[in-house]
Amino acid sequence: MKTKLVKDLMVPLSEYATVSEDATLDEAVAALKQSHAEFDQTKYRHRAILILDADQQIVGKVNLHAILKSLEPKYDDMFSDSGPTHMGFTRKYQQAIFESMKLWQDPMDQICEKAAQIKVKAFMATPKESQMIEPDAPLGQAIHQLVLGHHQSLLVTQDERVVGVLRLTDACEFVCDAIVACKY
Repeated sequence: MKTKLVKDLMVPLSEYATVSEDATLDEAVAALKQSHAEFDQTKYRHRAILILDADQQIVGKVNLHAILKSLEPKYDDMFSDSGPTHMGFTRKYQQAIFESMKLWQDPMDQICEKAAQIKVKAFMATPKESQMIEPDAPLGQAIHQLVLGHHQSLLVTQDERVVGVLRLTDACEFVCDAIVACKY
């Protein structure tokens, strides 16, 4: 079997939801919903919006987790860019934090209305080197990066420009299909 490359599984940038870094959460969510409507429904839906600067370069990403986190400003007090994002808290401890910080006190429609006006640059994740890969890299290398980094996707870069996205779901689907195709 020929070695599968990242470019064989990546979603081209042209098929991905993108917005300006000055866009609001409302505009970003609308772009994501539009990509769902246009994307081939035999594949997994996109779970992130890519953020563009004035030069149309990718400078960030907003995933589903970031959208939900942006709804409650008090989460900024709980998480830092340098600390872990998944700390393994027990359910009892999570409940104590929820109650002591008085999270999610307002009705959901008020929370969403307020959050809709937040600029995406306020909560987007800036891609790190460990979240990037070249299109001609072998799939095994990409899977290694996805697993070690606990990433949902990698930005595929060529000549310092993002040309696509390799999603964890697509890599896993390819592997699962290969497992099923194996005859022991």
